[in-house]
Amino acid sequence: MKAFLKSLLFGFVLLLLLCACARREETPAAPEPEPPDAGMILPAVPDMEPGASAAPDPRPEAEPEPELESDPRELAVETLLASMTLEEKVGQMFFVRCPAVNAKEKISAYRLGGYLLFTRDFKDIFGGWLTAEAFMSRLDSYQEASAIPLFIGVDEEGGAVVRASRNPNLFKEKCKSPQKLFAENKWTAIGDDAIYKNRDLLSYGINVNFAPVADVSTDPADFIYDRAFGQDAKMTAVYVEFVVSEAGKAAVRDIQDGTPDGPLYHIGCVLKHFPGYGNNADTHTGIAIDERPYEQFAAEDFLPFQAGIKAGAGAVLVSHNVVKCMDENFPASLSPEVHRILREELGFEGVILTDDLAMNAVKAYAKDGSAAVLAVLAGNDMIVTTDFETQIPLVIDAIQTGIIQESTVDAAVRRVLGWKYDLGLIQ
Repeated sequence: MKAFLKSLLFGFVLLLLLCACARREETPAAPEPEPPDAGMILPAVPDMEPGASAAPDPRPEAEPEPELESDPRELAVETLLASMTLEEKVGQMFFVRCPAVNAKEKISAYRLGGYLLFTRDFKDIFGGWLTAEAFMSRLDSYQEASAIPLFIGVDEEGGAVVRASRNPNLFKEKCKSPQKLFAENKWTAIGDDAIYKNRDLLSYGINVNFAPVADVSTDPADFIYDRAFGQDAKMTAVYVEFVVSEAGKAAVRDIQDGTPDGPLYHIGCVLKHFPGYGNNADTHTGIAIDERPYEQFAAEDFLPFQAGIKAGAGAVLVSHNVVKCMDENFPASLSPEVHRILREELGFEGVILTDDLAMNAVKAYAKDGSAAVLAVLAGNDMIVTTDFETQIPLVIDAIQTGIIQESTVDAAVRRVLGWKYDLGLIQ
């Protein structure tokens, strides 16, 4: 009986094994995956820990870079510069003595950058002083003749050199010298003069004052002494910085047709006479040779100019003195090295002007009549001269023949237009 049961169990197990094998043979094997085509791009699969499920990559869109706000000053300057002809650019580089005749017509003919007024320009054709209304009307006619607003400048230093305040219809008395003001009431008198004198000039239409004198002179025998502050270098630096800062408060709003928010005009200051006059002779009448060492300029003469630049003066006027420690071959106004020092050593970025090129000190260096060409090559942005009708064509010709690069002119005109923007002339 036991043998029979064992045989039956063995048969049952054998039957089960045969059934399992039959099922395995009926199930088709999974096909081997075919390799991808060579040109097919497969999505990248990120590395995952065992058991982790794949999740979609969020990848948010990058936020756009915020648009930079354009500098309104740069925009105004570059827009205007791009529209200008070569003749207009060169004309903007000339801040000329106002001619005695046909002054209005010559503005448009030569596209001038500015007029510098002298005593005769405050008088009528008979030699009498103009009324305030007549004087302002004259300046308005000049501005109307110019496609780009003009600089209207004057030497109103106070004391020995005054133009506008000689006219009793404009000022009650002549403006006092800085030395006299300081003797009367120290810094209060200096500050009041800087604000109210320049505000009056602005109200009449004069937008640039060729002041303050930044020359250091303590010797009454010096040619420049009466026009200087008369103190040592450090005190003169304090004076120049204070005057420029106070002059910045002199502003006049142009109210026309009852509009209360017209353009706000500021007065332009011109520091002079870089690199420092010292005890040199008068360059109006001849050549002045400065023998002082560079160390003296760095320690003394540069200080007032650095102070004025720090305070925001828009322009520096360069003298005709031959400063041998900087350039023994050319007067400062025509010297590339002097201009390099002003730009690089003192860090000045504004407008550089020549002293008047009609002075005798320059004639010997420009025998062919190309004083303005030499001035542009030296690094001046604006030329002060009486002889602009000869000099402007010479500069244009020098550009067209490759002596002067037009990029040099563009850089100068950018600074000129930038200064006009700062003074409210270009909106």
